[in-house]
Amino acid sequence: MTGASEAVPEDVKVTHEPREPKFDPTVGVPPPSATLHQGVEPAPNRLVVIGDSLSHGFQSGAIYNTDISYPAIIAHELGWSSFRYPVYGGPGGLPINIEYLLRELEERYGTDVDWWEASRALFRGRQLMDEIEDYYERGPGSRPTANARGINHNLSVFGWDLRDALSQTAATCSKAIKDASDAFLIQVVERSGERAALSVYPTAPQDSDVTVFEAARRLGAEQQSADGDCGIETLIVFLGANNALQAVTTLRVAWSGTGYDDPDANGSYTVWRPDHFAAEYDEVVQRVMAVGARHVIWCTVPHVTIAPIARGIGHKLPERSRYFPFYTRPWIDTGSFDPRRDPHITGDQARQVDSAIDQYNVHITEHVAAGRRDGRDWYLLDVAGLLDRLASRRYIEDPNARPPWWEPYELPATLKALRPVPDSQFLTADGEGGRAKGGLFSLDGVHPTTVGYGLIAQELINVMQLAGVAFRPGSVASASPVAVDFARLIRRDTLINRPPQNLTSGLAMLGWADETLDVVRRALSFTG
Repeated sequence: MTGASEAVPEDVKVTHEPREPKFDPTVGVPPPSATLHQGVEPAPNRLVVIGDSLSHGFQSGAIYNTDISYPAIIAHELGWSSFRYPVYGGPGGLPINIEYLLRELEERYGTDVDWWEASRALFRGRQLMDEIEDYYERGPGSRPTANARGINHNLSVFGWDLRDALSQTAATCSKAIKDASDAFLIQVVERSGERAALSVYPTAPQDSDVTVFEAARRLGAEQQSADGDCGIETLIVFLGANNALQAVTTLRVAWSGTGYDDPDANGSYTVWRPDHFAAEYDEVVQRVMAVGARHVIWCTVPHVTIAPIARGIGHKLPERSRYFPFYTRPWIDTGSFDPRRDPHITGDQARQVDSAIDQYNVHITEHVAAGRRDGRDWYLLDVAGLLDRLASRRYIEDPNARPPWWEPYELPATLKALRPVPDSQFLTADGEGGRAKGGLFSLDGVHPTTVGYGLIAQELINVMQLAGVAFRPGSVASASPVAVDFARLIRRDTLINRPPQNLTSGLAMLGWADETLDVVRRALSFTG
């Protein structure tokens, strides 16, 4: 059982009303010059991204299809074919692709595993996990190589919190992998985040101590001509979610304390206190200031309690509350939930986590405003506000819980034409080859589907156009708005067009896989 409360730190200001998002990317501070960067040729590195799993392209418990991460989607719309990103092979990616596992079980056992097939299904599941472990710990995946064309433009690594981004290097990742125990009886890829990182960082011996910020600084130092201003046209910084995400992936709230800034000592914490987050983020800002980028877009931290991996149970109380009494796994229904037995956090804890995130985002916004006042072309994308406007059970289905600023997010026409229209609930199948609900979150209940990543890409493209970025070859900054090609993304999104049909409404198959194979914890244990 989880959900036991610890004292709320004094710097966490628990509020009953959510922070009002800043939907103006300029945060009300005009640019230093209306002609800033106008008429300047595109920089050699048109897009660089520093982030975590949401920018890396993580989906359904694995990093795999990195060619349709949101940075890659933006690069596609830029018409820029030189965008460099890490590539992962193996059986479904790293550490474990839940979609891959469910499709294998569906092919062999149909939409349900009957009692007489359970032992064989369990054996096959473990066999698949063993294949993944062998590939990445002893096979081809254990020998990742850096991008031969140069430093990657997508410098994001799943699982990285602020301190990881500030301090991890190829050398520290290699050492962590080397020091990991070789547990043959535990079928999980050890140090999966570090293994994935080695395909992101430059790994030449002379570059072994380079952080993602130093890698970005080197890209920013590349100039097209002697009078070039910056080597990076747009830098996106999307970090901080992993400083709170484990509250819902582990269903445990443990506030940061001593050692919060030590990646070797902070593994027991699931939520960073606002003061600790601010201290870490201040270092991030200092590192970014040293990067030669014309435009920088800073993303806020989404409210992790909206992610459907933690499903609200019971009736919202009191009236107008946006919180349920308990949050547990999506395959545990209200009738069978028992707080004495089932993993959960309480509604009060969810409010505390969200309140801390609101403070994170106030701090990020203040940095953007200060940067703009100092003459930097910085912008804000309020991802927290975007997710709030898509929150099905929190706001869309409960008008009484909506704050005064709330309005529904207008999906692109291509997505609105789908049936059912994609929403933020946990994805389920209709038993006839299609979806019953969901569509914006993948099967880990945390990371977006491909079309969900498309929404993030669209919002960032909107900000980039506001900054004066030209998207089509030969176009100008004042050209008409650029729309993400969602028809292309739908064709690539297997969860939208043909989800596993063993994901019926009760999610019994996924619950069985989690109970017998511990699949969710393995997929979302980002710290190795």
